[in-house]
Amino acid sequence: MAAVEIQNYFETIKTLILEYSPKFIVAIIILLGGLWATSFITKAAKKIMLKRNVELTLSTFIGNVIFWTLRVLLFVTVISKLGIETSAFVTILGAAGLAIGLSLQGSLSNFAGGILIILFKPFKLGDVIEAHGETGKVDEILIFSTKLITVTNQVIYIPNGILSNGKIKNYSQLGIRRVDLVLKTAYDSNISEIKNTILDFAKKHPFVIQNPNPEIIISELTDAHVIFTVKVWTNNSDYTKVSSEILEFSKSVVRL
Repeated sequence: MAAVEIQNYFETIKTLILEYSPKFIVAIIILLGGLWATSFITKAAKKIMLKRNVELTLSTFIGNVIFWTLRVLLFVTVISKLGIETSAFVTILGAAGLAIGLSLQGSLSNFAGGILIILFKPFKLGDVIEAHGETGKVDEILIFSTKLITVTNQVIYIPNGILSNGKIKNYSQLGIRRVDLVLKTAYDSNISEIKNTILDFAKKHPFVIQNPNPEIIISELTDAHVIFTVKVWTNNSDYTKVSSEILEFSKSVVRL
């Protein structure tokens, strides 16, 4: 009796293998071909948009949308080839609609935030921004988040939802920045000489923009020191260099 049951068991397995093997093989072929086609179509779409001078930020975002839309369609196609009825699959999703809707609420908000960023352009790829306490260069605007690279080469992802609704400081949009350096010196120093010396250095610095003019103002008087602020303008790319070199020069001029 046991031998008969074992024989029936193996016959059932054999029948299932013979029945589902073709479907499984076709599904694998569709999956592999679909993965290649998804990447190919996405890259082709990006190239076409770039040739037509579509802004890089917009073309990248649209490319991501095309990529994930094709991936979802590929998933549905593969499960249908495996014999899973798509209508039943949709019914299951519909039954769990409330739970899925609640779980995806944040994702939908982030997707909408990404669209708002693309439309209103508070920043673009390559801009240096400060948002939610983080500062970095915009490396990529994804469907649900924006990727920043910090000066220390760290990768930060900020959700597009909170990014589009929060305060964003864009350091790159206007092309130039003002360097504000706060210095202090003793009361018995020659204030006029110190100001003129530092101002002369700033005016001769190759990376300091002369219009608007560099200036130095006394900003505060404390019990022990005179506080003044050096204000010079420079290109965004030269901000750190100008700030560092003026500070280094000022160290030999001021008296504490």
